Amino acid sequence: MLSRSETILKLLIKRGLTTEADMEEFLSDSPRRTYDPFLLKNMEEGVHLILSEAISGAKICIYGDYDADGITSTTLMLYVLSHITEPGQVDYYIPSRFDEGYGLNKEAIRQIHQQGFHMILTVDCGSVSVEEVEYAKELGMKILVTDHHTITDRIADCIVINPKQPGCPYPFKELAGCGVAFKVAQGIQKRADLPKSILTEVLDLVAIGTVGDIMPLIDENRTLVKFGMKIINLGRRTGLRRLCEGASLTLGKITSENISFVIVPHLNASGRIESATEGVELLRFAGEPKSDREEQILHERVTELLNYNITRKKLQQDTYKDCIDQLKAIGAGDEDTVKDFIVIRAENAHEGIAGIVAGKLKETYYRPAILVTPSGEEKQFLKGTGRSITGVNLYALLKENEDLFEKFGGHAGACGFLMKEEHLPALEECLLQEMHRLKVQQPDIFLRTYDIDLHIGVEEMNIDFAKELERLAPFGNGNPRPLFKLGDVTMEDVRYMGDSNQHMRFQARSRYGKRASCVLFGNAQNYNGVVFSKHPVSLIGNLECQVWQGQERLQFLVEEIQ
Repeated sequence: MLSRSETILKLLIKRGLTTEADMEEFLSDSPRRTYDPFLLKNMEEGVHLILSEAISGAKICIYGDYDADGITSTTLMLYVLSHITEPGQVDYYIPSRFDEGYGLNKEAIRQIHQQGFHMILTVDCGSVSVEEVEYAKELGMKILVTDHHTITDRIADCIVINPKQPGCPYPFKELAGCGVAFKVAQGIQKRADLPKSILTEVLDLVAIGTVGDIMPLIDENRTLVKFGMKIINLGRRTGLRRLCEGASLTLGKITSENISFVIVPHLNASGRIESATEGVELLRFAGEPKSDREEQILHERVTELLNYNITRKKLQQDTYKDCIDQLKAIGAGDEDTVKDFIVIRAENAHEGIAGIVAGKLKETYYRPAILVTPSGEEKQFLKGTGRSITGVNLYALLKENEDLFEKFGGHAGACGFLMKEEHLPALEECLLQEMHRLKVQQPDIFLRTYDIDLHIGVEEMNIDFAKELERLAPFGNGNPRPLFKLGDVTMEDVRYMGDSNQHMRFQARSRYGKRASCVLFGNAQNYNGVVFSKHPVSLIGNLECQVWQGQERLQFLVEEIQ
């Protein structure tokens, strides 16, 4: 049995792990929780279709998506199918975020058919593409959908492999698109009697896609991500390794947070700024370059993604600043004066970053936020992207007003829509009315809440304790870093950082005189009054052990000062 401290035991129980077996599995470096791929509804028929088409020599097109999950799913399927097909028999298509949008579309299907493809295999999309699937069938094409999105509408009339579809007995429903693609790969490997090594070699892609799509890091996802991170840290995939090096990550020490905040944004930047095919082509560089020309191409791919991400950050920062300036111009520049539902018209916003900015506004003001940008040849439409807070179901709000939209979609936390210009005032008015109704029902809806794991004191904080917490990694959705409340401390040696003093470093001093290094990112100016008052405060945040110039140091990463 693994030895455990009382703190780790408390944290495991708080995460719902009560049996010895579940705790062992959660902490294991080699977890075993995974399920038979043929428990997925339609898996047998799907694998049979893929193998029969591959053996017959039919051309197969993998149809993906332009985010990290779609990019990794596409790359994974290309690699696996290369073991059962001839060169040139398999290719891929990823739609443009700007010209086509998410999912299958008829024009793309028409082009794929004209290029001589006999079958479309979707990854990370397609479950409710009813008309598009019928169109492909009318053209005489075979089509197989692999997906993970919730099905709230009619399901496509073809073989669909999706753990969330009605009647699917698969015990774990929270696989990412690349997780479903991996289960299909397992099915192909078993039925085609391929070496298991082809599965091991794509686990790095599964880890990136799963973390990138913010899927819960529990159950089977935890197994896939843990093993996938081992592959990432071995640096076997040359394109990925070069990207990590270019982004200043240290091979062998890459964490799930590095995936989330460094690797994924670079892959997503290809689809946000230019074309997601750039991300696929980089990840397809699995081995070492065999010539100077290949070395040059690889260098260009890495440089492109690094530059796309720099561009993305600049566009994001500029648009966010413009939005803040708009709010300040109407006297709504802080949480006390901002409207209950933020709707901002961002005339010059790049479509690829609108969702990120909406998310940042949501975090800054803790209000649901929508950005709308002009769209269409004559700018007669508005394209909207929104993000929401806990307790406000954005999809349900839009559904109440669906007559205002040309099309819309999303879920509780995020949405997208297209509408005519003249409907914007009516939409904003309806959303504000809905928020007023919600506030009456839930007066505290705009109060940020924190799920505190433990209350600790400065005297309890040390490097060994921080290292012990790492046994709970990988951290992410469904398994966040432990959140601590550090109470009754005073703030000393406060130093502001950043181009607008938005960050802060300081020392937290206990009543017994012991001090701890703290850092707060992003909204330091909100706490100027607290800093200058010199009164004792409570800090909410995470404890981490950092290595700087070869030296280990303890740091408390502050989320809130109370």
